[in-house]
Parts: sequence; C-alpha cells; structure tokens
Amino acid sequence: MTDTIRIDLFTDVICPWCLVGTARLDEAIAALGNGVTVEVTHHPFLLDPNIPEEGENTKDRLRAKYGSDPEPMQARVEAMAREAGVPLDISLQPMSYPTIACHTLIRAASPEHQYPLAKAFAAAYFLEGKNITDRELLAGIAVEHGFTREAALALLADESEARTTQAMALSASQQGINGVPFFIFNNKFALSGAQPAEVFTRAFRIATGEEALPQQ
Repeated sequence: MTDTIRIDLFTDVICPWCLVGTARLDEAIAALGNGVTVEVTHHPFLLDPNIPEEGENTKDRLRAKYGSDPEPMQARVEAMAREAGVPLDISLQPMSYPTIACHTLIRAASPEHQYPLAKAFAAAYFLEGKNITDRELLAGIAVEHGFTREAALALLADESEARTTQAMALSASQQGINGVPFFIFNNKFALSGAQPAEVFTRAFRIATGEEALPQQ
C-alpha cells in the first residue's frame, strides 16, 4: 500500500462544476486517516478559449453555445454547490472572463500552493463577483499563496508565460480531456466531473492499494 496519493487536477476558474467537485474532493480528503497524504498538481484547462478580454455575459455565452436557456442548469449547480457547503449564487457573477492569467499564476506556484490558489481564484470569481482579469486583484490573492506582488505582476506581464499556459491548456484538450473537473489518480486511473465525496473516497482506496482497480 502507498501512503501518498497524487492527483493531477484539471479545472477552469469559471467552471461552477469545478467549484462543486473540489469541495467534494476536500470533503473526502478531510475524512482520510492521518497516515495518507494527498498531493494535488494543477493543470490549466480553458472552458472557452475565445472569451474576449473584457469578458462576456455568461447566460448569453451559454445560450449561444447550447441553444437553450441556461437557468435550469445554473439552478441545479447552485443546489449541488449548497449541498457541498459552497454558498454559490450565480447571479452575483454574471460575466465570464478569460482565465489565462489565473492559470499562469497557478501553474507557476509552488506545489503546496497550486491547489489553494486555484480555489482562491474561483472563490473571488464566483463568491465575490470579482473580475479575474484584474492583475492587481490576482497579484493580491497570489501574495497569500507564496508569491511576492512583484513576482506575480511580472509573470502576468510576460506574454511568453501566457503562451505557455495556452499551449498547456491546448495539450490537455488534445489528450482527450474535454470537460472539467478532471482528476487523474497516481497516473493510473481518472475520474471526470463533480463526483460525490464517496466516489473520491473509493478512488483513494484504489489509489492506496486498499482496493483493486475494477477490471474493464
């Protein structure tokens, strides 16, 4: 049995299901015994790489994408978020913004800060209604997660860093990851979507060798 579980996690800051999925993952992590360590490595994913810098109305974007009223879906994710302990009110944040800047800081963070920083950006966006293209805002959050303000702002001003982030997000899509949240456990098996906490608990048992991986 192994006492360390590595999770490669793909999310996007503007994805409400990622907010739910990470809350459920945290619930499962909190229930683990003291002898097991979970290491989360974050990877960029772009729900929509074509969102303009000034952002666009989320309902309009979803209506154009799916051809139907997004309110029932949004109500569903709000309800599931509340069940997971997240006070999500989508009306607080009517806009979708590009997330390259957020992902650039997340991937550049030290390993222990990546996951908390990603969750902090998502909280600022969804729960505080912030504009996550605001570099000063992002730098202020990054300071709480291992960066100096100067280092964070320098990263955000570096176009080559942004291009690297875009390339990594594109690579994820090319590898077949077409939806988030997406979780890879110990580089052996994966889960997609905002799974219930008990599904993560079983995944942990498989990852540690306590339970066998189901045969395909």
